[in-house]
Amino acid sequence: MSEPTPAHLLVAEGDARLSDLLRQYLKSQGFLVSVARDADHASRLLAGLEFDLILLDDAMPGAERLSPDGLVLHLVPGGGKSPGVKESLAKPFEPKALCEKINAILDRRPPPAKVTAREVRMGELRFDIEAGRLTRAGAPLRLTATEVQLLRALAADLGKPLGRGELVARLGREGLQAKARAVDVQITRLRRKLEADPKSPRHLQTVRGAGYMLVGD
Repeated sequence: MSEPTPAHLLVAEGDARLSDLLRQYLKSQGFLVSVARDADHASRLLAGLEFDLILLDDAMPGAERLSPDGLVLHLVPGGGKSPGVKESLAKPFEPKALCEKINAILDRRPPPAKVTAREVRMGELRFDIEAGRLTRAGAPLRLTATEVQLLRALAADLGKPLGRGELVARLGREGLQAKARAVDVQITRLRRKLEADPKSPRHLQTVRGAGYMLVGD
């Protein structure tokens, strides 16, 4: 039986130093973490990916314009509480208190509805987007957490190329120039699992000058 996919968190925090500390700590606790550097970036990530919980800095410019559909933990400056919000945590806070709060919120989630999962079909391959599961002719193929995130990002714009910088942003990685090459490495590894001939890919294609594109049936 495969292990459940870790909860995917979006950290939308205006303080770059705190954002980086949160990313490192939450990853060390076993979460998948994406980071938004500002409200516009958060909007793009929310439009393309699904998150189990959003950690939202109420003091970030434009935060009030965000209307996420999922669960939100408001990070409130100055020891106050955001009026009219259900879940909040006052800054400064201890990492352990944050983790306990996150787990308490996630534990209260209602069970998932019994609906047919969205999937991408690629010949004998099936990628279950919500479960983050890849199969070939019904047999499961092992994916790393990063490969699941990468496939979800590409599947969100199926048939459209995404540049390295955009993929880095959607994966929540910091330092675009430093990490762009890491995307190439992940794409190469993923092709070995998706393609009969990785040197002539059918499903995970390179679009010259535009980036990478996932192509379904």
